[in-house]
Amino acid sequence: MVKKYDESQISIKQMIVDLNIDIITMPEDMDYTLYTSDINRPGIQLAGFYGYFPSDRIQIIGQVEYAYLMSLNENAQKEVLEKYLSYRMPAIFMTRGQKPSESFVKIAKKYNQYLLISELSTKQLVNKLVTYINEIITPKEVVHGGLLDVDGVGILIKGKSGIGKSETALELIRRGHRLISDDVVEIRKSEDGILVGTSPKITKNLMEIRGIGLLDIQNLFGVGAVKQSKAIDMIVYLESWEDGRYYDRLGIDSEYEDIFGISINKIIMPVRPGRNIATIIEVAARNFRQKLLGYNVAKAFDEKLIEELSIKKQDNR
Repeated sequence: MVKKYDESQISIKQMIVDLNIDIITMPEDMDYTLYTSDINRPGIQLAGFYGYFPSDRIQIIGQVEYAYLMSLNENAQKEVLEKYLSYRMPAIFMTRGQKPSESFVKIAKKYNQYLLISELSTKQLVNKLVTYINEIITPKEVVHGGLLDVDGVGILIKGKSGIGKSETALELIRRGHRLISDDVVEIRKSEDGILVGTSPKITKNLMEIRGIGLLDIQNLFGVGAVKQSKAIDMIVYLESWEDGRYYDRLGIDSEYEDIFGISINKIIMPVRPGRNIATIIEVAARNFRQKLLGYNVAKAFDEKLIEELSIKKQDNR
């Protein structure tokens, strides 16, 4: 089962609470909305150029911008700030604990601006804000399954409840592979078109095994057994073996599953006693990597078979 979420905007007031941000001035009865994780450093605007000014972005006043403002005399600074702060902006951050001048605070209040302060450096603050914003505004799908990093390949294990997804994942972890999420995976599409899976915060590093209960994988196997996120390269769908059903034996047939308009290679893996699913998934990961390097054993076999049949056909003439 897949659930889709599209939270394409963020309340500035909620962001302040979530990130525990210090407030210099904030409108009492107004809450601005943020639609993008892009950040603007307004050096060129403070210098007087407002062409293509991205006022819909969070504004960061770093050391350079702050030093420029402080170099101006009082009247010049007021003139610059009157122009700059007259634009509606989601929020303005002062980095490194830099204190704004009295004129800055007064004019910010006049135009109902969110003026905030952080002890972080500009780079640290930008990284923190972008990560937080993208986690909220990027559309996501919630999928029932488990995600692991198997030899560098992101494998999403799906299947009906009770088929053995968690048990298979546990065996893979025991062999040195890494868990991203068990049972529920949150999938987001990155700006460069890559599907990235993460775990919900409440179940991070946890795994449920029937008969035992919850396991803390990081405590049991060490920090190297878990990973925060992973690009999804392949889907392995576990299902009960059905006699008489056709299963691909050569690997020539390719199946795909669509997530956010991206086709992900999918393998249907029948489960029955005697089949070591963890081992098969390990081999599937290595085979996937070989294909990325340009070697497809099934395709090579098929071409060789066609060549042999062609030679025999000519010999029989």
